Amino acid sequence: MGVSTSRPETAVAVVTVDFPPVNALPVRGWYDLAAAVRAAGSDPGVHCVLLAAAGRGFNAGVDLKEIQRSPGHRALLGANHGCAAAFSAVYDCEVPVVAAVQGFCLGGGVGLVGNADAIVASDDAAFGLPELDRGALGAATHLSRLVPQHLMRTLYYTSRTVTAWELHRHGAVWRVVPRGELPGAAMELAREIAAKDGTLLRMAKAAINGIDPVDVRRSYRYEQSFTFEAGLSGVADRHRDAFVQGGAGKERQP
Repeated sequence: MGVSTSRPETAVAVVTVDFPPVNALPVRGWYDLAAAVRAAGSDPGVHCVLLAAAGRGFNAGVDLKEIQRSPGHRALLGANHGCAAAFSAVYDCEVPVVAAVQGFCLGGGVGLVGNADAIVASDDAAFGLPELDRGALGAATHLSRLVPQHLMRTLYYTSRTVTAWELHRHGAVWRVVPRGELPGAAMELAREIAAKDGTLLRMAKAAINGIDPVDVRRSYRYEQSFTFEAGLSGVADRHRDAFVQGGAGKERQP
């Protein structure tokens, strides 16, 4: 359990997240993920990082139970900073990052894949931001990188999810494959990228980030200020308590 890194192929590093039962990451998990991605990208022998997850879903966001059982705002601040660190690690990774997404990809999961360079998804994958139902805000920055502006707003306000096939139609997902074929399909793309010259890949990643029209780090940090404001106002606690206590329907775990 936790975050692990493997090298199944010479120039590809696979960073795998495994936090049962639904990959809702605790504060430490976000920081561990950030460190693993940074370390993999800084290895001169690695030309591509493949970000994957064990279990039935890719990522369910932050561990709200950890936040609710922690006194004061320590865990909330930790989750805010930890998510920012992990998202930035993916975006700033020295080499391209391919995300392999299965099942649910919610909240912080959208933050990760929205900052990735390419996405391969299983045909059961669903992406969304249930933030308003969880008393939080954030990652609209990253959802905006996956879908057009008005669709992002509709998804955000309604907490609805969008399928992998829909994202494929919008050009955000490279391939959609049966779940059993996901590891192989993601590795196939990572292998193709990793076959390029490592020095040129690093230059390309820096160049593409440099022409990005939106500063994803600053934009996300601006969003997070409202998450903390919601926490201070008390409205966030009401929604998180309902979720942790197993409220009906949308308040349940994926």
